[in-house]
Amino acid sequence: MAGASALLAACGSNTGRGGNGQALKQWYHAYGEPGVQQAVERYAKSYSKIPVDVQWNPGDYDSKLATSLLSDGGPDVFESTPQISSVRAGQLVPLDDVFGDAKNDFSASILATHTVDGKIYGVPQAVDMQMLFYRKSFFASANVQPPSTVDELFEAARKLTSGGVKGLFAGNDGGGGVLGGPALWSVGLDYVRDHQVGFDDPLAAQAIGKLRELYTSGSLLLGAVKDWAEPDAFTQGLVAMQWTGLWAVPAVQKALGDDFGVLPFPKLGDSGKPSVPVGAFGAMVNAKSKRIDEAKEFVRWLWIERTDYQEDFNLGYGFHIPPRESISAKASKLTSGAAADAVKFVRDNAKASNPPDWTSVMRTAFNDAVSRVVRDGAPADAELRGAAQKARDELKRIYG
Repeated sequence: MAGASALLAACGSNTGRGGNGQALKQWYHAYGEPGVQQAVERYAKSYSKIPVDVQWNPGDYDSKLATSLLSDGGPDVFESTPQISSVRAGQLVPLDDVFGDAKNDFSASILATHTVDGKIYGVPQAVDMQMLFYRKSFFASANVQPPSTVDELFEAARKLTSGGVKGLFAGNDGGGGVLGGPALWSVGLDYVRDHQVGFDDPLAAQAIGKLRELYTSGSLLLGAVKDWAEPDAFTQGLVAMQWTGLWAVPAVQKALGDDFGVLPFPKLGDSGKPSVPVGAFGAMVNAKSKRIDEAKEFVRWLWIERTDYQEDFNLGYGFHIPPRESISAKASKLTSGAAADAVKFVRDNAKASNPPDWTSVMRTAFNDAVSRVVRDGAPADAELRGAAQKARDELKRIYG
């Protein structure tokens, strides 16, 4: 693996402009879609101002990046999601001046995920989101309408469970791993809000308790061959509904044609709203780079000026939403059907799946609590109180 990385780095430096040790170093994690690596190398090669070495990083990219940012040997430009700890450690360069007039073209909800203490630390590259897929023909046969509330979702799952078909698949863990956030948003809560724990509220226990109710209802598919991120259970007709991601749309279309629709996770009560979790890697500049101005100029060129590359990166190989509304509005693959609905959901219902001040400690505490409630039947109020205290300690550490 290390040898392969070295080889890829060497290939990336073959720009034809004579690197002579002065090339900018740009890092990507290893995307799964064929052609992405060649595309980003092509983008870098076409940059005329300075050579750019692209390094493709298989394996545990996050750990490798975190280690590199502690030394002087890290990349000049890299992709990641901003964490408040990285900002406080002085590892990231603010990029507000890179955007210019294009700032208002970026989806506000996505730009917020790259903003810490009022400053923007990443230029969003590609938006991924999750949503609920449903089979139109199954709904019609059972005389069920697409659900607009959590209770309607559960009732639909119950009615659609028949014979060898289950109503819903949300992961082999019963949805605890991916529906915790949507459950909070369904009652108007959040992970963190205004530097405070966002789920220290009786409504949180009610919302997470609903996931336990779903788990024990008999209408969930459990033990599928592939987990929630792959649409196989849905396309094979094993379930009437599945929670998965935008990336699954091409495979679902190929298998089912027009016999499916998509929905956000519904609201539970009047205090909540429908939601879709969103996340986006962004291009960032290493504060330890000796070439910060050149790195910022390259980021501006690639992720602000070259809208053709931005559309190609998002839709030429996999299936993502360009963070810029002008691009997503005209991209032919996103103008109809489920893809157009997904773009609308991101505009109207997006919630950050990994906000900058939602640390790994907080995330682990919350996810573990949700899992114990959903799978083990632990009391939701007590579990969430414990997770909230750990989150509170983390926020105190961060903000003082």
